[in-house]
Amino acid sequence: MQALHALIVAGIVAANSAFPSAEQGGSAVRVRNSEELRRALQNAPPGTEVLLEPGEYQGGLHFEGLRGSLARPILIRASDPKSPPRFVGGGLQFSKVSHLEIRDLAISGAKTNGLNIDDGGNLRQPSHHVVLRNIRVSDLPQGNHDGIKLSGIDDFLVADSVVERWGGSGIDMVGCHRGKIVGCTFRAGGDSGVQAKGGSSEISVVRCRFENPGHRGVNAGGSTGFEYFRPPLSDMPSNGKYEAKSITVEGCEFVGGVTPIAFVGVDGAVFRFNTVFEPERWAFRILQETREPGFVASRDGRFESNLIVFRSDRWFSGGVNVGPGTQPESFRFGRNFWYCSDKPSSSRPQLPTSETGGTYGLDPGLVDPTKGDVRVREGSPAQAVGAHAYRTADETLFSRLVSPTPAK
Repeated sequence: MQALHALIVAGIVAANSAFPSAEQGGSAVRVRNSEELRRALQNAPPGTEVLLEPGEYQGGLHFEGLRGSLARPILIRASDPKSPPRFVGGGLQFSKVSHLEIRDLAISGAKTNGLNIDDGGNLRQPSHHVVLRNIRVSDLPQGNHDGIKLSGIDDFLVADSVVERWGGSGIDMVGCHRGKIVGCTFRAGGDSGVQAKGGSSEISVVRCRFENPGHRGVNAGGSTGFEYFRPPLSDMPSNGKYEAKSITVEGCEFVGGVTPIAFVGVDGAVFRFNTVFEPERWAFRILQETREPGFVASRDGRFESNLIVFRSDRWFSGGVNVGPGTQPESFRFGRNFWYCSDKPSSSRPQLPTSETGGTYGLDPGLVDPTKGDVRVREGSPAQAVGAHAYRTADETLFSRLVSPTPAK
């Protein structure tokens, strides 16, 4: 987390503050349709700002080689954030990019993925320093179709975005590193809300909300074709390969869904200060889908300071699913608050290792869960755990990072 904090302060914040606006005399271009957008981004130099007027744009666009600089990023945004441009009939793809921010766009009805950002297939030259803010993606086909697909991206931020009704993952990361997903909402999903796999590392999911996100709210790891790993498997230690490493999920709310978190071939992950309300089966899963020699078993997970409210008729195997080929004995549990709402005497889960400081069977006093408000009331015995209790050491800086004053 210290390394990620340093990244945010020294990298993304600096890049974000450097974006020019039309009033600042940057190279600003206004566009009104997809063809004008193509022309505006053709050979766009650092510092280019493209403002999209309200209206409907034809999707299915692919842009390559957009490269800003730390001092002069490229910015693509709505001219009026309250009336974002709507891309229909196809998604947007950006390949081989750096120092790029995309802001205030809506994408619906894409035939494959909604917004796709990648390294163009060059596994050793990632796209980098990418900021996605206030992106809305909805209504994708069933199957392996993702809301936001990131492949080979380093040093990135996805903030204040909404993904609804997708087939694969709300946000799918393959071989991505040093990234943060903040303040996003995932609603009515397919397979998973957020997935990090294919060698992804140092990824944080913070202050997000998952409403019926599908089978797995967050899939920390997964199963990836060997040719898609970043870094390539040949660059990883011979006995230390992983699907994902150093994944953190904190300050999030999970309402419904089969399980909020699955640790799948992950080498170290933290799930803390989250609120989980009525999962359909489990509080978490520990799985291993990639079994080839050289891959570490799913290990070193931490499940701490979470609030879990569940029903006995939606609670399987004691709320925990542990698959073969894993190291459940390496997982640590502490200070979680467990409450079975229809049978408080059955609130204790069947954890693979003993828990330190857990609380079982006390009503946390949620504000109004029937309306989706899973905060706790004043005086609740669960005030010190769950998403409402999450704090960051740099709360003021953090809020500026994810919710800056919008450009006029």
